[in-house]
Amino acid sequence: MSYTEEVYERVVAQNPGEPEFHQAVKEVLDSLEVVIERNEEEYRELSILERLVEPERIISFRVPWVDDKGVVQVNKGYRVQFNSAIGPYKGGLRFHPSVNQSILKFLGFEQIFKNSLTGLPIGGGKGGSNFDPKGKSDREVMAFCQSFMTELCKYIGADTDVPAGDIGVGAREIGYLYGQYKRIRNLSEGVLTGKGLSYGGSLIRTQATGYGVVYMLDEIMKAHGDSCEGKTAVVTGSGNVAIYAVEKITQLGAKVVAMNDSNGYIYDPNGINLDVVKDIKEVKRGRIKEYAQRVEGSVYTEGLGIWNIKCDIYLPCATQNELDLEGARILVANGCKYIVEGANMPTTLDATNYVMNNGVLFMPGKAANAGGVATSALEMAQNSMRLSWSAEEVDTRLHSIMKDIFAKVDDAAKRYDMEDNYVVGANIAGFEKVVDAMKAQGIV
Repeated sequence: MSYTEEVYERVVAQNPGEPEFHQAVKEVLDSLEVVIERNEEEYRELSILERLVEPERIISFRVPWVDDKGVVQVNKGYRVQFNSAIGPYKGGLRFHPSVNQSILKFLGFEQIFKNSLTGLPIGGGKGGSNFDPKGKSDREVMAFCQSFMTELCKYIGADTDVPAGDIGVGAREIGYLYGQYKRIRNLSEGVLTGKGLSYGGSLIRTQATGYGVVYMLDEIMKAHGDSCEGKTAVVTGSGNVAIYAVEKITQLGAKVVAMNDSNGYIYDPNGINLDVVKDIKEVKRGRIKEYAQRVEGSVYTEGLGIWNIKCDIYLPCATQNELDLEGARILVANGCKYIVEGANMPTTLDATNYVMNNGVLFMPGKAANAGGVATSALEMAQNSMRLSWSAEEVDTRLHSIMKDIFAKVDDAAKRYDMEDNYVVGANIAGFEKVVDAMKAQGIV
């Protein structure tokens, strides 16, 4: 049995009932096998992989709060501080009923490599709660956020752990969380990113992940003598990442014909009217089906199946494991040529393998959606210097980071004779920097 197989079996045995974490570890270790084989004796001696797959710290706590009816509610809160070899823990907070330790460990593990790829000094972490902000009043959300931060503030700081937003944690939640941190710790520092512009936030942060996904797609296409101009695209999701991926890819000449949310999907053969989507999702916090009621010629379909719509480019920007083998087969049959992940691990392992084996150029989320955390790190830098950069400067830096990530991923794949295998390239390129730092710092 190989070293990577031994470590994976150990992960499964020691972390029962955590399928998302198992999946993330297997995908990375399978990709790293070619690297590990060349250095197996050294890595075994230092237990590099055993240390890599074990979080440095997991904090779990209860979050009591009072709803508008005066009833006391109790949720679970978490922070997974996974790896700080190259810098303070960095990763989002997710508020969603599906949140559990397995999901946060998978996200924190992925974050190690994603943050490494940015070239910035940030380690990997993730956190959140099974609290659902949907349908809650502003006062209820504030009550929850203040209770959550009352406990979390003991474990984070500008040079220790810098959370950001994720699913269910937008500008409103970040504001309440930061206000409570500042109140308790009496510190105005860059402890959270995604802050409002009036209190230390960065321009372009809202757009960063979606823009970065498309900048990555553009680099892949350029490397293969192609461009977005005239292409048809499907973008899943309708949150921040999806909305700004649609905005940027449209600017580059593609036509986006479909988007979705957790209830169903819309198809607009004339191209998605993004102003309508923004009004529904960002202003009214409504459901995507309202689009079909407002835009003539568009169609709403309840449930799954957005992959049935023919496209050249597919950008999964919703949630983990949204694209399965069935969807992958349909995309390939319909001639899809590019899949670039905007969400974290939105494609199942068998679907990933299928599309790659059938000629689709596939870029994993740890590389493609790194624009969000990269811009978060730029926000940290601005906070540390007490400066605020222009939107153009931040966007230029973001574009440069995404180009650099593609170059690293492409180079790693080629060095190991796996050209165009961007999954292997991303994992190797991210791993190399982290393992060098781990070795330099001793057995810690």
